Amino acid sequence: MAKRRKLEAPDAAELAKFEEGFAIRPVQDRLGVSAPIAQVAGEAAQAGDPRGADARIGAAREEADAGAWRRAIEEGRVVEDIPLAAVEMDHVVRDRIVADHDALEELVASLRLNGQRLPIEVIALGTGRYGLVSGWRRMEALRRLHSEGGAGTVKAIVRAGQEAGDLYSSMVEENEIRAQLTPYERGRIAVVAADQGAFESSDAAVEGIFAVASKAKRSKIRSFALIHEELGDLLIFPTMLSERNGLRLAGALRSGAGPDIRARLERSQGDDAKQEWALIEPAVKAAESTGQGSTKGGRPRSIAPAERMGLGHGITAELSASKEECAIQLHLPGRSADAARQIGQQIARLLEANPAMFDTP
Repeated sequence: MAKRRKLEAPDAAELAKFEEGFAIRPVQDRLGVSAPIAQVAGEAAQAGDPRGADARIGAAREEADAGAWRRAIEEGRVVEDIPLAAVEMDHVVRDRIVADHDALEELVASLRLNGQRLPIEVIALGTGRYGLVSGWRRMEALRRLHSEGGAGTVKAIVRAGQEAGDLYSSMVEENEIRAQLTPYERGRIAVVAADQGAFESSDAAVEGIFAVASKAKRSKIRSFALIHEELGDLLIFPTMLSERNGLRLAGALRSGAGPDIRARLERSQGDDAKQEWALIEPAVKAAESTGQGSTKGGRPRSIAPAERMGLGHGITAELSASKEECAIQLHLPGRSADAARQIGQQIARLLEANPAMFDTP
């Protein structure tokens, strides 16, 4: 007779070992003999989109639209409503010196009647602030309307961050199209852009900002840039200076008449543009009579720019030298004639107190 074997139930530890073994070698189906095609079909069914064809087409269209929208925002092709108070009007030094009062009143009336049709251009500065690139007149008109109870927002295209030189180019381009700048304003903005560090020099600023202008026009702009550098702190009616007289004045400055012209303007200033030119013209005629005056664009060839130094507070000094002499030209953006005189007096006192500094050639 066979001996009976005693059976014992597995304890918890043994059951845990069984579970671990099953986990290592999972069973694919009940029989463990499923065909490869069945496995492929099952995986395809799990990965497939259960939605219908129309739903899938709609989702693809929405995804494409979202991508196009993101690209439009990144490329600055979307008009947004932003608060007027969030726009910094002086983010870029403006090219236009004075605004035409009558033209601005007409713009206010047009916006009051028809609303804003054309957006301004701004760049995002972060923390909800924006820097104005173009559209200063529209901003000024909308601010006036807001003070009368109008809307507190402005339609704007938010551009991606731009290089400083590109900002000046964008601003000038709009003003040249909508309300042409005067010859002096073109030269002035080139000097200002260089002083702000957007370009290495005013000549480079002319080439960059007015890149689409003809060579002859850029030459004239350089002449008015020279006028602003030499006489900008003394001229009261520079925007009234005609192109012809401006070129004559630039020629006189190149011939060395600058000190004489400055002395005339410091002694007396006219009440209008005609009187101001009457003070300047004798010195211009004197330079022309000597045959030294030049109407060609650019700066005097005898002294080549050598170095530009920052003196703090936005003041820069341009150091240049030739075989005959050296020159130091100070650029004081936004300063008055009195401030320039005070600096000149300080320099004079420095020279008096340290004469030995200039004994060595």
